[in-house]
Amino acid sequence: MSRIAARFAALKAEGRTALIPFITAGDPHPDVTVGLMHDLVDAGADIIELGVPFSDPMADGPVIQRASERALAHHVSLGDVMDMVKTFRETDGETPVILMGYLNPVEVMGYETFARRAAESGVDGALTVDVPPEEGHDLIQALRGQGLDAIYLAAPTSHRQRLEMIAEAASGFIYYVSLKGVTGSANLVLEEVERKLTEIREVTDMPLGVGFGIKDAEMAAAMARIADAVVVGSALVSRVEANASKPDKIGAELKQLLQEMRQAMDAI
Repeated sequence: MSRIAARFAALKAEGRTALIPFITAGDPHPDVTVGLMHDLVDAGADIIELGVPFSDPMADGPVIQRASERALAHHVSLGDVMDMVKTFRETDGETPVILMGYLNPVEVMGYETFARRAAESGVDGALTVDVPPEEGHDLIQALRGQGLDAIYLAAPTSHRQRLEMIAEAASGFIYYVSLKGVTGSANLVLEEVERKLTEIREVTDMPLGVGFGIKDAEMAAAMARIADAVVVGSALVSRVEANASKPDKIGAELKQLLQEMRQAMDAI
């Protein structure tokens, strides 16, 4: 059983919903990332989604785009991100870590090399946004060969046949993009999300995470009622950005928001 599957199984037994925070590796400086990962765990994170900086992050809104720009200004590479995870693993061998990014850096490294180095570093899965399931066979096989989960996105526009294809390709959990648009968008309608999650559950028993548009504890708690995981990104990255010139304050800012979400989710 993968670390991700084990974490979801443990949470299900406890009747709790996973909280999955996202930060961009290397933002605002490479030296702070590992410490922030530990801060997220201390605040209640069950799984960490670590963004790999990329020059053209098409699924991400302006907040996370700027985070990539800040990290790339320090020349943070895919290999550097894996090294951060390896350092994190020196003191945390339990919290699952997912790399979220885009195909180009993975393709440059090579699928087999990427999967091997990720596994050696302590990575548990990868979400490669611009690799649709019908084109993902080689990458999926490389990941599975190293015991890593291939996380896939489902969208409000995904029809039944596509949902079945996503469920066949994915492992670990399926990440449902809760709205049409990029990360950090508004206009999240809970009833629409609930209807789509019901539809997805007709084709898979895999855990379902919901992200995009979750900004505060109230929304996190509402999503925790209907999803197996709540993913929060832009709300955290906004706090990183606001304190980019004061990196020693970032950890406390992230912990405050995440603790509020964790407490609200556990109270339902």
